[in-house]
Amino acid sequence: MIASRSHHRLVRKLQDALGETVCSALEDPSVVEIMLNPDGRLFVERLGQGIDSMGQLQPGAAEIIIGSVAHALQTEADEDQPIISGELPIGGHRFEGLLPPVVRAPSFTIRKRASRLIPLDDYVRSAIMTSEQSHMIRKAIEARLNIVISGGTGSGKTTLANAVIAEMVRSSPEHRLVILEDTAEIQCAAENAVSLHTTDTVDMARLLKSTMRLRPDRIIVGEVRDGAALTLLKAWNTGHPGGITTIHANNALSALRRLEQLTAEASQQPMHEVIGEAVDLVVSIERAPQGRRVREVIHVEAFRDGNYQTETYSGERRFDDA
Repeated sequence: MIASRSHHRLVRKLQDALGETVCSALEDPSVVEIMLNPDGRLFVERLGQGIDSMGQLQPGAAEIIIGSVAHALQTEADEDQPIISGELPIGGHRFEGLLPPVVRAPSFTIRKRASRLIPLDDYVRSAIMTSEQSHMIRKAIEARLNIVISGGTGSGKTTLANAVIAEMVRSSPEHRLVILEDTAEIQCAAENAVSLHTTDTVDMARLLKSTMRLRPDRIIVGEVRDGAALTLLKAWNTGHPGGITTIHANNALSALRRLEQLTAEASQQPMHEVIGEAVDLVVSIERAPQGRRVREVIHVEAFRDGNYQTETYSGERRFDDA
């Protein structure tokens, strides 16, 4: 009861500091990100509309916001710890806050947690992906292939991952899903699912090792960003097919190269063959001036003769990379 009242006071304090403008943006389903620059200017990004200015925020209010989030995360925000990353107490949105001396004045970004699940059919209707690309993703899900979704920041990787996971649940409702994340963003309606989150003392590699004892049918990782990628690939290769993860990369082949870089953090041995065996499908999504679109879907067959053997489904034509 005391903890509940304390959390309520924290949320009220945070709402007061955020102000009506930011709180309204957090409640707007079209908003995907809110950004405060050190000069006090606020910007907002809306789906399909790009980035617009939405006013000012005083440095004192920004410092209170960052301090409140730090308090909710049971840490401190000061000159010695000027970077705060975690979930906003309001809505579980992803928060990144910066204080001097790493910036001239308090600054932060809030990446909103996806509030609406967009089915794959809607991606086709909105011309974000082609019907052929959608068909390939569905076939991969049914065949329990491992899927990597790649894209840049704000490209919609997690939103697309949620759509793919919804198809997994529809296709195989009996499967047990184990979901691993740094920040809670994955939406999963499966009846048999376990969600795990990293902490300051438990990293993704440790969670993945624990996952092996949880009897997963499918392993889902919100995003791979370090040497834990090798642990995931090995898990996919040893009796746990049909998983999905996201990765920061500009295109599908770059995603495979990025996996090479991440696995190199955990092993001095090249992991091309492991990647070629574990990754079956790479879906590349990008944020273009006209909106988000799936750039390509590639099927990875293997790594042979110094190259990844792939087949690409661009939506316009299909071809092999030798």
